[in-house]
Amino acid sequence: MPRHVFSQLLSLTAILAAGGAQAATSACRVPDFPQEVQCGVVSRPLNPDQPAGKKIDIHYVVLPSQDKNKLQDAVFLLAGGPGQSAIQVAGFGQGVLGRLNKRRDLVFVDQRGTGRSASLSCPELEARDEVLDEAQTEHRTEACLKRLQSLPHGELGMYTTSIAVQDLDAVRLAQGYDKINLVGASYGTRVGLEFLRQFPGSVRRLVLDGVVPPDMGIQSVDAQTALDGLFADCAKQERCNQAYPQLAQRWQHLLSSLPKPVTLTHPRTAATMKLDLRRDQVLGMVHRTLYTPALIAGLPYAISQADQGNFQPLVGLSGSTNLPGPAAINYGMHYSVWCSEAMAKPLPAARNEFEKTMNGMYEKACKNWPRGKVPEAFYHIPVATAPVMLLSGGIDPVTPIRNGAAVAQALGDYARHITVDNAGHGLLAHSCVRDVVVRFLSAKEDKEALATDSSCVRQIPRPLAWMPVQEKKGAQP
Repeated sequence: MPRHVFSQLLSLTAILAAGGAQAATSACRVPDFPQEVQCGVVSRPLNPDQPAGKKIDIHYVVLPSQDKNKLQDAVFLLAGGPGQSAIQVAGFGQGVLGRLNKRRDLVFVDQRGTGRSASLSCPELEARDEVLDEAQTEHRTEACLKRLQSLPHGELGMYTTSIAVQDLDAVRLAQGYDKINLVGASYGTRVGLEFLRQFPGSVRRLVLDGVVPPDMGIQSVDAQTALDGLFADCAKQERCNQAYPQLAQRWQHLLSSLPKPVTLTHPRTAATMKLDLRRDQVLGMVHRTLYTPALIAGLPYAISQADQGNFQPLVGLSGSTNLPGPAAINYGMHYSVWCSEAMAKPLPAARNEFEKTMNGMYEKACKNWPRGKVPEAFYHIPVATAPVMLLSGGIDPVTPIRNGAAVAQALGDYARHITVDNAGHGLLAHSCVRDVVVRFLSAKEDKEALATDSSCVRQIPRPLAWMPVQEKKGAQP
């Protein structure tokens, strides 16, 4: 059967499962938008193999174009995580893609298991009033699992990426769009690749920012690479090396001193916190900080202070006690995806302490977590039939440049890979990269899109290491 015919049959199946009729949206209000937007919902089978069985509602928000010459190729933002709500990060999406909204609808679909779409939220894990240790995390994960399985939509094997993209196409059909543009960030890139595989005829353009290949497991080897790069860069910079000498050795000394009892002041509540701080907790704090170069700049100070017994800067820098924000993870959906897709095979031996910690965490979480059925074809990247732009940062601790390069090679001649050596996780925050993406999506012809001028993308230096303000001697208070 020709591929485009197969895609049309999948689309027909999706619209029949959605009820066979176009779903209307209605005016509504959502956070981050002062104006009214349009909210919609499609009813979908929880289990696609049982279309007449239990249903869940997939919610979405449309920022409609008001242009009289509106174009029909809407732009869909695919959220990361896995576990983020696209509706909750719609403000970010509008900020990045707002120029396209002049002539195109912007669409934000809460993937099943997130936000308003059969949420699999785990408040037990998402609360940030304390720094959880390994035993607490394991206990609360089990409590969350038990609670989620009691929900009407608690069949946790039904939240895989392959099923979720069928919901996405049902929204496309309900809104009457033909070919659409998709912008995926982090895990959203995996969603975009799977949508391209299942519905190639429905994709006009695809942007993948921080590429998560379908066969990527629980990998943290690049967290160590990013940290080693920071140590090497600090050793070469006279100012940083004077302030934080032998930083790599201090890090190893810090790890060797753990676990140890510490007393902290909660950065948000000012309450006193007493805990036995473990290696896995400190590794987790540093891992989170490595995502963002602006935060990486504070790591030399935070590590040096922690090595002297003051863990306050590291806890604050890592955001370990922050309140959940718009980009918060629905951990029930997170584990339902990762346990099904990344843990399908035994994990390879850990290559560093970050990997050892991450592997151990997911092995424990997934030990009893129900796993969905993942088609073998899911793990194979299709040859692209529409232009794809891939974006990668060289000091990204989770989705390094080599991920983007490998996926671009598999996609073929329709792929364009843009890299920034000293950028972290996610390039859409860079104004120049946003301009390139907008031009790529706005180009009328595929050839023009693939030739999008990206000369504004400059290789930027690492942020300089942060230094505490020194009071001048003799200065008046």
